[in-house]
Amino acid sequence: MLDRTEDLLKVENLYKNFSISAGLFAKPFELRALQDISFTVKRGETLGIVGESGCGKSTLGRCILQLLTPDQGRVLWLGQDISRLPEAEMRKKRRDLQIIFQDPLASLNPRMTVGEIIADPLKTLMPEIDAKGRRDRVIRTMEAVGLLPEMINRYPHEFSGGQAQRIGIARALISEPKLIVCDEPVSALDVSIQAQILNLLSDLKERLGLTLIFISHNLSVVRHVSDRILVLYLGRIVELADGDDLYDDPKHPYTRALLTAVPIPDPKRARQRTIEGLVGEIPSPINQPSGCTFRTRCRFAEARCADKVPPLETLPGGRRVACIRWQEIDLNPGP
Repeated sequence: MLDRTEDLLKVENLYKNFSISAGLFAKPFELRALQDISFTVKRGETLGIVGESGCGKSTLGRCILQLLTPDQGRVLWLGQDISRLPEAEMRKKRRDLQIIFQDPLASLNPRMTVGEIIADPLKTLMPEIDAKGRRDRVIRTMEAVGLLPEMINRYPHEFSGGQAQRIGIARALISEPKLIVCDEPVSALDVSIQAQILNLLSDLKERLGLTLIFISHNLSVVRHVSDRILVLYLGRIVELADGDDLYDDPKHPYTRALLTAVPIPDPKRARQRTIEGLVGEIPSPINQPSGCTFRTRCRFAEARCADKVPPLETLPGGRRVACIRWQEIDLNPGP
């Protein structure tokens, strides 16, 4: 029985910047990708991370897995700070921390067979397993994700996009991890195949007791799999809430704008709904607006919104929102 009250992962005050070259003799620009990110993930839950392209979702996922090193802050895995571990020590943790990438075919080595691709993590993370043991484990994992054992000697180009993503999922599962970061795992797939992969991930989560971080720009996809949802905008958390609460009663104008763009299957309700959308383009992370970074696109913005960055306030029930006007404005998503 999983202890779903245990904090498996804890991120504290995480910052990540990138230096962008401006020319041979010019001073490089500083791109602020993540700013003061803090949250927890409990054992057995799925945390969805949503936001537009360029908001820092994938960077956050890679910082959690230590594929990128944060500039400030801590990443605690089962209470241990892994953000400054030596590479040899971090390698021991990678058995528990895996990732599924966005483009299934691009993430698979075209010169390796499916069996070799799926077994590859075992050679590094579990070298005590012999060749026969690796093959047996590969076959079991392939069957778990819906791949036939006779496919073991085929190459990636022989598979469809959905099948290739199942290979990527099998590669992530082979080391029996506790946490998997799913970085836009269905965005490159057809809608019908998306549903199959989402159902597979939900089934694997329940059967294997997995904990997932599911990254996507699509709120309807995230709602299908997530227990809680974290909304990012320009590298900052603007809202964090239970999935149903966030959809039924958004507190931040950015969340509201994202929700109005989610398709409704009922044509009558869809015609009644007002689609707000987002005004203009997301500002450059190199030259961000002062104060609330969303104010340049927010229809509720006032002059005081430019004065300071709104704090991420904790509301009753544990919900968190970063908006100084959340109590004054009505963001009910309507029909």
